[in-house]
Amino acid sequence: MTERFASPGTRAEVEEGAALTPRFGPDGLVACIAVDAQDGRVLMLAHMNAESLGRTLETGEAWYWSRSRGELWHKGATSGQVQRVVEMRVDCDQDAILIRVDVGGDGGCCHTGRRSCFYRAVRRDPATGTIALVPADPER
Repeated sequence: MTERFASPGTRAEVEEGAALTPRFGPDGLVACIAVDAQDGRVLMLAHMNAESLGRTLETGEAWYWSRSRGELWHKGATSGQVQRVVEMRVDCDQDAILIRVDVGGDGGCCHTGRRSCFYRAVRRDPATGTIALVPADPER
């Protein structure tokens, strides 16, 4: 459904122009980072296809494409954690999207019950070279 958006033009048009011409990958997807509109905390990374991006723009609520389920996904439809888009940005070459959101329900975004999907930090022990995941900060 990429017909919702014009094809990317020249490099100058993509980087400096006023037209939204997302550069969907070969799989038809573009990465989307959701951050909390109040504190700037990164909440999640998901993917959008042309249909979910179009619905997000039309409704003001975040819609994604679930790669694991192979279906359109209205964030919060079952959990109540609806993401109301406060602002949408696109990166320089229009192959990544950033949305600032207010989150409904309990304010969480992760299916594990946490506020953010990024709740673990990667640590390397310099003495042993061992890599481990550790809590990034206190979460519920």
